Amino acid sequence: MVIEVVEHALMITSFVFIMMLLIEYLNVQTRGRWQESLKNNRWGQYILAVFLGAMPGCLGAFSVVSLYSHRVVSFGALTATMIATSGDEAFVMFSMFPLKALWLTILLAVTGVAVGYITDLLYKKQHLLIEHLGHIYPMHANDKCRCFSISEIWQQLKNISFQRTLLIGIFIVFLAALFTDHFGHHGWGWERITFTLGAVFGLFVVCTVPDHFLERHLWEHVVKKHLPRIFLWTLGALIVIHFLERYIDVDAWIRDNHLLVLLIAVAVGIIPESGPHLLFVTLYAGGSLPFGILLASSIVQDGHGMLPMLAVTGRGFVWVKLINVLVGLAVGLISLLLF
Repeated sequence: MVIEVVEHALMITSFVFIMMLLIEYLNVQTRGRWQESLKNNRWGQYILAVFLGAMPGCLGAFSVVSLYSHRVVSFGALTATMIATSGDEAFVMFSMFPLKALWLTILLAVTGVAVGYITDLLYKKQHLLIEHLGHIYPMHANDKCRCFSISEIWQQLKNISFQRTLLIGIFIVFLAALFTDHFGHHGWGWERITFTLGAVFGLFVVCTVPDHFLERHLWEHVVKKHLPRIFLWTLGALIVIHFLERYIDVDAWIRDNHLLVLLIAVAVGIIPESGPHLLFVTLYAGGSLPFGILLASSIVQDGHGMLPMLAVTGRGFVWVKLINVLVGLAVGLISLLLF
């Protein structure tokens, strides 16, 4: 079981690394123009955020956490993503009740955009949450790099550095684990395909970029500065969740009182884990749970999407969860009163 927890933490960290690598690559290639364009378009941020959040699984949520940590999207956009996402439960819901799952996803997206806008409107000092990270994208004098030159690539591989060797090795091992079914979900679903495409892109980048880009941006910034914290926080959270689930029987909490069930559903949604929410999905599919409680639970829970936020900003993690709890309770209570 410990090995499974470590593998899960490695999988999450690997995808966050691939997303951060992609963001670094795009930022240097465009000299930050795409970043500035998105920064100046708040509604574009909200739409992108809920779109990525609404994608089944946690990959979209991880992507927005990476964008937020790089100051590309606002705290409100991050909050919108976590409201819109249902994690791995989305796969189950679309298989059990597809039309209602689609309706639920639309409601979550609309709610996410509204709450994201209000959050940015009211929370004026949100920059303080990631102030400790400093300037994430340091632009150096020779940042306008030729990232694909066949002659330079050949010379770099002939005189390969330790950092490039290690990163190439990591991506090769990661791809081998994916193809031999030792990593991620079993079977070739879209999530495994996304991991594979991302890893292939990552391997292409570490094989072709100049030494300066690889050492200053990928190695110094992403690998040394961010990855250890992301992995350790994720691993620690997963270990705590594992022992909680082992010794606490969530099923025993369910009673016939809808208000109590709503409170339980919101409380369980705080856990940054995909599994517990399936209890309420199953109850709803069986006709035992009102739609409003499922909606409230979906608003609060975000699968594993928030785990990397623990490494970015613990205060930000708490604030997102607090906002989502308040919104989930409000939506759930209104739904129970009206329906």
